[in-house]
Amino acid sequence: MFSELPLLSLLIWLPIIGGIWVLTQGKDDESSVRPIALSVALLTFILSLGLYIGFDLETANMQFEEKHSWISNFNIYYHLGVDGISMPLIILTSFITIFVVLAGWEVIKDRPAQYMAAFLIMEGLMIGVFAALDAMLFYVMWEAMLVPMFIIIGIWGGPNRVYAAIKFFLYTFLGSVLMLIAFLYLYHKSGSFSILDYHQLPIALDAQTFIFIAFLLAFAVKVPMWPVHTWLPDAHVEAPTGGSVVLAAIMLKLGTYGFLRFSLPITPDASEALAGFMIALSLIAIVYIGFVALVQQDMKKLIAYSSISHMGFVTLGFFIIFQIYQNTGSLSGAAMGMEGAMVQMISHGFISGALFLCVGVLYDRLHSREISSYGGVANTMPMFAMFAVLFAMSNAGLPGTSGFVGEFLVILSSFQANFWIAFAAAITLIVGAAYTLWMIKRVVFGAIPADKVETVGKLKDINGRETFILASLAFMVLLFGIWPAPLLDVMHASVDNLLNHVINSPKLP
Repeated sequence: MFSELPLLSLLIWLPIIGGIWVLTQGKDDESSVRPIALSVALLTFILSLGLYIGFDLETANMQFEEKHSWISNFNIYYHLGVDGISMPLIILTSFITIFVVLAGWEVIKDRPAQYMAAFLIMEGLMIGVFAALDAMLFYVMWEAMLVPMFIIIGIWGGPNRVYAAIKFFLYTFLGSVLMLIAFLYLYHKSGSFSILDYHQLPIALDAQTFIFIAFLLAFAVKVPMWPVHTWLPDAHVEAPTGGSVVLAAIMLKLGTYGFLRFSLPITPDASEALAGFMIALSLIAIVYIGFVALVQQDMKKLIAYSSISHMGFVTLGFFIIFQIYQNTGSLSGAAMGMEGAMVQMISHGFISGALFLCVGVLYDRLHSREISSYGGVANTMPMFAMFAVLFAMSNAGLPGTSGFVGEFLVILSSFQANFWIAFAAAITLIVGAAYTLWMIKRVVFGAIPADKVETVGKLKDINGRETFILASLAFMVLLFGIWPAPLLDVMHASVDNLLNHVINSPKLP
């Protein structure tokens, strides 16, 4: 049933057209834009579940493919498809967008139509990035999604929103220019913009190295990896709550997705040659940025640095595979690391999104993100405190939550490569627990300080809308923490196929 529908086109264009519709409605009646935006987001999510229901777990081939001629003179196609790598990320995108719309329901009073439309259009473009199988289609979607996020930060952000928006745009745009050059080189070599054709293209090691570096600069900025991470804390601090949620939960995953779809399969020899460099950058992100998070006084900035540290586990899981295979001669340990990294991508989407929403709940009430502005919040907001503690524990990797599964698999597989790499990554879990739980201790627990009785002492607990948002995310965090099989099952065939291609590709001089 679902395979007969142009499901991917529906998932891309429904929110884009819905966003344009919201814009037109906002001119006449702003009270209607929120229900319309929520209806579009809900319908998109329901349709995205069709990808999971109709997905064939046994094949690594692209599924739900659509291919139509777009610019025939240059052999450019409107070519879409998903596998076990991209499909969970599309569902995550549609799921998170629902809560972004709900989070801005009462808070956004200035130009709500434009606000909701920007998120819906960005949702369609991000799904397009995950589904694109033509390099030029991928590039157009990749660049186009910067525009709504630039507008969201620049209009609805904090006092330094213009600086943060321009910094975000310049970092991500300039990194992507080299990716375009790599695509043009690959087109010159193959006569095609098909990403799947690039996977089979024989390329010499020197050329692979230059292509890998071009991709690295584009994807590392988006992840972001150290040392091109400095735009993220500024963007998070200045962005409205919904913008921070989308940045952390989805946009960071676009960079790591790029490594899986482009860097590893197109440049396998260069990926192996530079794996040590990538592991070093990942460990710096995990260890150093974890200590940077420890000293932050702004809750949003702390969670932003935490995201950089946690995404280090993802890139570590992707590039540790070569050392694991060299030591064991088996792909099973490498598959464990890669699947753990992919689970971490999805889990981080739920956890980081929930943490930013928790900060948003407090900010809506006291208009402060400073940890020092709070204390003893559990006394007046016990329901909120329960959710905040759960998400903090998940962020620290508590067993039974989704935050544990991905990091545990990456660390476990890393032991097969190098004890000290695994040791450094594992020790950082203690740092992660330190900065997360110390923040919760200072904000949530203890008695209300005497100088905050008039502020914290009069806080009202979360309402029904906020409870629904946080409870839904808590359910997903616990579900995949206890039962990660629905995620892992869809990944197996695609991960095995990717590893066979990357590890066993013929070596070229």
